[in-house]
Amino acid sequence: MDVLAATFDERVDSFFAPVSEVITAIVFFAVPLDFIDEGVELPLIVVWLVVAGFFFTIYLRGFQFRAFKHAIALTRGDYNDPKDAGEVTHFQALATAVSGTVGLGNIAGVAVAISLGGPGATLWMIVAGLVGMCTKGVECTLGVKYRNVYADGRVSGGPMYYLTKGLKERSPRLGTLGKVLAVLFCIFTLGGAVGGGNMFQANQAFSQAQSVTGGEDGPLGGGAAGAVFGLVMAVLVGAVIIGGIRSIARVTDKLVPFMAVFYVIACLTVLFANVSAIPDALWAIVSQAFSPEAGYGGIVGVLIQGFRRAAFSNEAGLGSAAIAHSAVKTNEPATEGHVAVLEPFIDTVVICTMTALAIVITGTYADESSAPGVQTTSAAFESVVGWFPIVLAVAVVLFAYSTMLAWSYYGLKAATYLFGESMLVDRTWKLIFCLFVVIGASSTLDAVIGFSDSMIFLMSLPNIIGLYILARVVKREIYGYRERLDSGEIVPAQQRS
Repeated sequence: MDVLAATFDERVDSFFAPVSEVITAIVFFAVPLDFIDEGVELPLIVVWLVVAGFFFTIYLRGFQFRAFKHAIALTRGDYNDPKDAGEVTHFQALATAVSGTVGLGNIAGVAVAISLGGPGATLWMIVAGLVGMCTKGVECTLGVKYRNVYADGRVSGGPMYYLTKGLKERSPRLGTLGKVLAVLFCIFTLGGAVGGGNMFQANQAFSQAQSVTGGEDGPLGGGAAGAVFGLVMAVLVGAVIIGGIRSIARVTDKLVPFMAVFYVIACLTVLFANVSAIPDALWAIVSQAFSPEAGYGGIVGVLIQGFRRAAFSNEAGLGSAAIAHSAVKTNEPATEGHVAVLEPFIDTVVICTMTALAIVITGTYADESSAPGVQTTSAAFESVVGWFPIVLAVAVVLFAYSTMLAWSYYGLKAATYLFGESMLVDRTWKLIFCLFVVIGASSTLDAVIGFSDSMIFLMSLPNIIGLYILARVVKREIYGYRERLDSGEIVPAQQRS
């Protein structure tokens, strides 16, 4: 079995490796900033994502901060109307989208940022998360505005729909561009869903489960263990996704709050065990973000690490969340734009920051004996309680599972856009997705993972082009809604006659 598995890995990797290397080099191309400091590089994809966040934050005058209070009221259900078109509540849409972003990036990605950029990277990660809130609000407003609502109550929405319908609304010439961008977006989404949203999650979940159960010598160390683990995960995923977005939402609206609270409590345990070190850790995060000792190049390097990890974690600008949020029950597109701002806040400002504080307070980021990543976070947990890495492993499995549920839906909507809304397309995609859960858990497939990561971030290219073109549409929607809200025309459900 080991020989067969290794042969399969090698064959797939050898097939994908040349393609993966070229695409990864292009997508994650970094401009060397030697004129600032030798070794400092600026990834252009990070610039593309973060600049969009700053642009819309300025263009909409800090909409995400003014939206926060109303977003909580919407998520709480104060404005819910069961007669509105859609399939899920505001809270369920948010939970599904959060389940797609909260994953290994919140655990391993943060550790990498701090190991490479120091504690100061945390501050820039938070800043990137705050501006990313606005990008999420913009794409989710458009997602609802241009979605398709079918006679049977099902909904399809996301960048592919606002790229085609929204750009065509602007002009016929832009409509042609919109169709091209929409097809590209869907192709990239399919690649990202199978790899980064599926195989990578299954692979890392198995790796962590194996690690805390004794490694190669433990019960999950056998040659077929990965395939069996993957099969169990596939059954659990399939049991939920077969019912569509309503079934996914019913699971995520319970799973996401549980796993978020579960993980935050674990991080708080680490913090309280080192409570005397908290002031010094906070000072290190702020001071090292602007450390004069590091020089200008050092500051830029820390800033880049923070922005990079935030962009990779909360997916603001990729357009993925707009697919989930488009299924919401509402007749007001701007309502989901408000709700969506909570997503990067939960993902980056809360969960990533909790991870960062645990790592900085325990000082495990400075340990050069292990590669930066999940081992760094695991060491932070273990420094408090010896068995705490098991808690981390449970969190990784939960995060991976929820991510797979969300990305199965993203891939489905991309598939139905490309090949048509039919039961055949629906069932075929779900079967393929579950099959790749097994493959991901039982294989390494490094080249495939690199390729799929590239696909995920390529989604941002057509999506953000569309966001810029439709910026005025978004502004009208959000400002118009805010005016009606402030005038009392829009009131909570209990105040309606």
